[in-house]
Amino acid sequence: MKSKTVYLCTECGNETPKWQGRCPACGAWNSLKEYTESAAPASRGAASRSFSRPKRLNEIEGSDEIRFSTGMGELDRVLGGGGVRGSLVLVGGAPGIGKSTLLLQICTELCKEQTVLYVSGEESEKQLKMRAERLKVSADRLMILSETNMDDVLNSVNEVKPDLLIIDSIQTLYRSGSDSAPGSISQVKDCTMSLLQLSKSTGITVFVVGHINKEGSIAGPKVLEHMVDCVLYFEGDRSGSYRLLRAAKNRFGSTNEIGVFEMADHGLVEIPNPSEALLQGRPKGASGTCVACPIEGTRPILAEVQALVTRSTLNVPRRAADGFDFNRTILLLAVLEKRGGLNLSSADVYLNVIGGLRLDEPAADLPVALAIASSLRDQPLSDQLAAVGEIGLTGEIRNVSDLPKRLNEISRLGFTACVIPRRGTDNLVPPEGLKLLRVRNIREAIEISM
Repeated sequence: MKSKTVYLCTECGNETPKWQGRCPACGAWNSLKEYTESAAPASRGAASRSFSRPKRLNEIEGSDEIRFSTGMGELDRVLGGGGVRGSLVLVGGAPGIGKSTLLLQICTELCKEQTVLYVSGEESEKQLKMRAERLKVSADRLMILSETNMDDVLNSVNEVKPDLLIIDSIQTLYRSGSDSAPGSISQVKDCTMSLLQLSKSTGITVFVVGHINKEGSIAGPKVLEHMVDCVLYFEGDRSGSYRLLRAAKNRFGSTNEIGVFEMADHGLVEIPNPSEALLQGRPKGASGTCVACPIEGTRPILAEVQALVTRSTLNVPRRAADGFDFNRTILLLAVLEKRGGLNLSSADVYLNVIGGLRLDEPAADLPVALAIASSLRDQPLSDQLAAVGEIGLTGEIRNVSDLPKRLNEISRLGFTACVIPRRGTDNLVPPEGLKLLRVRNIREAIEISM
């Protein structure tokens, strides 16, 4: 059996025959990793391949029955309305973030109508039983298999014929025909390809767990994203209680939706109203805080932005941002100093978004700027005030998309005033009980808010 040595980029998955300091595809430095692949025999235990004839698009029957509910509304939202039969879904995230907990919890609802095979390469059958009891998972049609050999897993699938297969995790599986160690790039890609062929040929829905580190550069989700139908990422601080589930890739739905969960003693709990949950514990009468309203997918979410501005003792003042783009923070500080009349060149500025959210859209510019101005002047904003708007380099406040939807969410949570752009909002009818403070530029926004 001949083998060859190739180099695979851990950032984009590009394969090259020789080592280079820089990946020729994505341009990343020192990202090429060496591995040896052998000409492995055909997959044993896989379903027999049959010749497929091309069909006209109009001849293919479409049906809503390929969708099914997982029993968790937040997960269904991120998947685009539920799971899809015959799809391969990759659930990635740092170890201990809650991936295995989520997949084991959905088995209770799924097993009411489907047979689920849960394959674990990290826990024994007794350990899985103990975890299921802690999570109060009880399902007669849930099958458990503790195995790491991919061929044995495929043989068990052919024997059980489940409707849904869960692999926890892909880094523990290996093919006996390969010389590479379990968890290597070669093994991970070979095992995932076998699962892809299995899902497409039999219609079995496959959920695969993949671990990543903080850099996301190990053999796992990053090199498998082009092979699977859907890529879900669990985000959040392990020391915190909130978890965010995002879709980085979804062939069957939008990638803009997020699911919000809270890690409790008995497992993950859905947060159907994340705005109310994220604003709990907000300080009253404190300076340096403002409420933003970003839109995640189709859902507006209220988030608290906190800023701390202090006198710097360094030659170069410090700037730090958590949950907000650092370069965008530097840009807003320059606009505040040049157009807003604030002296920030000799101050340390720290910015934080509460709850683990990340504000990526321009609509968060205005609340971030108001929080910084409030902290610098040490003048608190009204507890019933929110802000929505984009800031330009000349200090103008620009209109944003879906403004009526944002204002309805702000009003629903009991806020009585909102700072919005004046341009393009003359015909906007505010919700009952919500006062709109229309401003043209950042200087006017600061004066009307304090």
